[in-house]
Amino acid sequence: MSMDGVRVGQGFDAHRFASPGSGRELWLAGLEWPGQGEGVEGDSDGDVAVHALIDALLSAAGLGDIGGLFGVGKSSQGAGQHGIPMLERTVAHVRANGFEPQSASVVIIGNRPKIGPHRAQAQESLSRAAGCPVTVTATTTDGMGFTGAGEGIAAIANALVLMRSDR
Repeated sequence: MSMDGVRVGQGFDAHRFASPGSGRELWLAGLEWPGQGEGVEGDSDGDVAVHALIDALLSAAGLGDIGGLFGVGKSSQGAGQHGIPMLERTVAHVRANGFEPQSASVVIIGNRPKIGPHRAQAQESLSRAAGCPVTVTATTTDGMGFTGAGEGIAAIANALVLMRSDR
């Protein structure tokens, strides 16, 4: 099998949890997690899983990163946005540039929320928006660093894209 046109990208994102009483909703892997504590600080919904996946797809296609596509800050195109529409726009951009997402994986790093009970929903949400199978796993850092101290959450993603033959 020829590997011509097969490209892999990696993405990372991390956000600090918002202060108690901030009213920030917790969004992760395209899902809202009610009753799981405060959401994260950020200009968008702060969905680290989606943001890492966006960067992985853009990296694989050689199209920069999330800041280059959506901008940075409170007046950016991503401000106030939920992750899934941002991911859908990213996939359209990747496709418009001659690449087709093939598969992806996301590792969520943090103490909360517990991913296991909602893993299937998270995978379905991300897969539908990404247009390819997306697996979701989770880990903690055994009390080390800001994720281990419960101060925030992070995610790492990898994506595989295929250059279309019509490119």
